[in-house]
Amino acid sequence: MAPQTQTPARLIRVLNGLSPLAALDHPREVVRQFTPNWFAATMGTGILALALPQVPRIGPSLQSLSEILWLANIVLFLLFSVLYGARWLLFGHEAKRIFGHNSVSMFIGTIPMGLATIVNGFLTFGIPRFGMVAVGIAEVLWWLDCVLSILCGVLIPYLMFTRQEHRIDQMTAIWLLPVVAAEVAAVSGGLLAPHLADPNAQYATLVTSYVLWAYSVPAAFSILAILMLRMALHKLPHESMAASSWLALGPIGTGALGLLVLGTDAPAIFAAHDMAGAGQVAQGIGTVAGLALWGFGLWWLFLAALITRRYLRSGIPFNLGWWGYTFPIGVYAVATFKLGTTLNLSFFGIAGSLLTLVLAIMWAVVATRTIAGAWRGHLFVSPCIADLCRPTHDLRAAP
Repeated sequence: MAPQTQTPARLIRVLNGLSPLAALDHPREVVRQFTPNWFAATMGTGILALALPQVPRIGPSLQSLSEILWLANIVLFLLFSVLYGARWLLFGHEAKRIFGHNSVSMFIGTIPMGLATIVNGFLTFGIPRFGMVAVGIAEVLWWLDCVLSILCGVLIPYLMFTRQEHRIDQMTAIWLLPVVAAEVAAVSGGLLAPHLADPNAQYATLVTSYVLWAYSVPAAFSILAILMLRMALHKLPHESMAASSWLALGPIGTGALGLLVLGTDAPAIFAAHDMAGAGQVAQGIGTVAGLALWGFGLWWLFLAALITRRYLRSGIPFNLGWWGYTFPIGVYAVATFKLGTTLNLSFFGIAGSLLTLVLAIMWAVVATRTIAGAWRGHLFVSPCIADLCRPTHDLRAAP
């Protein structure tokens, strides 16, 4: 009798797994429960698309695959934007609760960072495909990205100080997400500037990018210092936040990449405005400081790997936070490639290739599990309205 009673239950579970959104009470919950966390997937996908062509020797053969990933990333970003916009239109009274939530609000910073990978893709893949039209699109999107990054970098910390409840023992590296967005925009500006035809536009973009870098990096490193103290006093966060241990590598790698890219631009752009000396200084600082930050990132890379190994002993539950494994590794890999071309050392090309391999494997794992979770529907969860959710019969009875 026991096998006969278990078989129908097992069959029901299998059929539920095959049914789309089986974990949700209604398909509208996809919109109601949609959060900015999903934009982390555009960050991870975008950085993989940008890193693959830079792998020495085999990079050109990966160009087509990378372009497909970039185009898919655009589709994802548009889809997520529509879903999140729909949430504000249809469930605005619930959507605004994000501003008082101490963790979900941090992921608003993933929106401009995901957009930045699309901007960079227009420069890498769009110019060969569409010509200078791609530069114009990238320029418009970049200024939009700057505005979004600046707003995230100041408004989310303001909400932390005035509306949200935080404790040092509950702090994780997701505090970095709002402020790092401006740093990512600075890198995009450095990549955009040389493609602009107008010298004044080049100059304005370069100067703005340096300001964005300074707007973000000191705040990010202040958070890192507090984070190290928190982990020393209160040990590691819960297993559900395991991926956050890698987030610290993001601002370190992006900070190094920003200095290297802007330092490459500086001599020609500053010289065109009678500041050749400043350009040479900026280039030298970019190289030395970028190398120093890369070394700091190497320490955090080893530390994050050890922390992850410890988490694996007890198991790490899958959630959208797993995308936190991808972008930090990716941006550190791209910074490694940039150091290799700047210093003309093959070591960095090899190291960057290994990091890109790890990134590709991690992306494949996380993307597969995200697609499965999205199909079943259990990844559509908004913690900021958890106290509003009721059983299905209660929802039907509600006015």
